[in-house]
Amino acid sequence: MSLAAPGSYARPSSTPPREAPVAARGLAVQLRRLFGGPLTSVATVILAVIALGFGYQIVMWGIVHAVWYAPGDGAACRDAAGACWAVVPEKYRVMLFGSYPYDEHWRGALIVAIWIVWAVLSASRLVPSRAKILGWLALFAGSIVLMKGGVFGLSPVGTDLWGGLPLTLLIFGGTVAGGLPLAILLALGRRSQLPAVRWLSILTIDVVRGIPLLVVLFFAALILPLFTPDWMNVDKLIRAEVGMIVFFAAYAAEVVRGGLQAVPAGQDEAARALGIGYWLRMRKVVLPQAMAISTPALFNDIIRAFKNTTFFSILGLFDVLGATKTALQDPNWVRYGMEGYIFVFALYFVICSALAAYGRSIERQANARKRRAER
Repeated sequence: MSLAAPGSYARPSSTPPREAPVAARGLAVQLRRLFGGPLTSVATVILAVIALGFGYQIVMWGIVHAVWYAPGDGAACRDAAGACWAVVPEKYRVMLFGSYPYDEHWRGALIVAIWIVWAVLSASRLVPSRAKILGWLALFAGSIVLMKGGVFGLSPVGTDLWGGLPLTLLIFGGTVAGGLPLAILLALGRRSQLPAVRWLSILTIDVVRGIPLLVVLFFAALILPLFTPDWMNVDKLIRAEVGMIVFFAAYAAEVVRGGLQAVPAGQDEAARALGIGYWLRMRKVVLPQAMAISTPALFNDIIRAFKNTTFFSILGLFDVLGATKTALQDPNWVRYGMEGYIFVFALYFVICSALAAYGRSIERQANARKRRAER
């Protein structure tokens, strides 16, 4: 080995690069992981036996011995050894539309169908972003007109009779549509240089986050009218919806604030150096990046907002869960409440899973745009 001259640097001999390890895949690899040792093998066998036993019982109860149709008072279900799914076709109209007038159920069905169609179109890339927002606003306003009636020859229906899935969708849509802009304002206010704006935003966020949702709804729907004059009182549904919006915004504001903090400070400084005003900087430079970062966590709050609609049944506004509970009060069908609640569980699971899948697709698109920008 030769010595380097004084004052010079000798580069150490480098070893040739190794190839990246090949990812172990396939059925054989998975089986080795499950049966890699005595303890792992015993645990795998025990869990498999338990899972098969539960699966067999569920199939026998839910499919093989189940009753799918029992007209009238459900007498065919009383001697059945399995589930009585006949409660769903017998009570589905009450479950889905609550106490809404029976002859007007077509209005609720039309609302649900339009929401599903537009949700599918919005999840695709066929509709521009601006058209999506305008479409959702028009759909929300049209749904309220359909539910309330009183125009275009529709018979008026008070909000005390609204219920079921249409009410759930309206509450959820109003919460997200009103809560997201308020959350952005609160997040920006918490980072404001103006002390009054900053402390007011902090106080609003911390107070609302420290109160259970039930307390917020009770205060908005039942207590607030006691301290306001008659001319300021509005419908109970609107008051409860405002409480829901504020509650959602307080939690979402912290998510948006985290996204704002993750945006490199140089982005805002460069826009400021170009002489761009505050609101234009936020709208064109900072907020798009912050919202892309916040999307995964933000969709957790959006899904939670959909599930929180069940709290409205405590105020006498029956969503899907509350309407199902009311439908199962029938003495002939009350014993089959499990089947009815499984139906509601499946409905919530499908909708929440669809929201989660849409959130993941938005995240993938944002990551793809980021990778293209870095090239």
